[in-house]
Amino acid sequence: MDVSQVSAALFITGAIFIMLIFGLLSFGILRMFQLKYRAGTYSFIGAVVSAVAFGIILNTWFV
Repeated sequence: MDVSQVSAALFITGAIFIMLIFGLLSFGILRMFQLKYRAGTYSFIGAVVSAVAFGIILNTWFV
């Protein structure tokens, strides 16, 4: 697989959103284990919103 055709902007955008989405998911799981359901739910919602925003940005700028 040749990844030399991936632009720097696409790589940075993907890295930022991947860290954001999975960070929010892990924080949500942590909050659920701490029995703080409201904060966990907000983190899961934030992860979903971030994933949708990532899809829109990819579709708009890079496709």
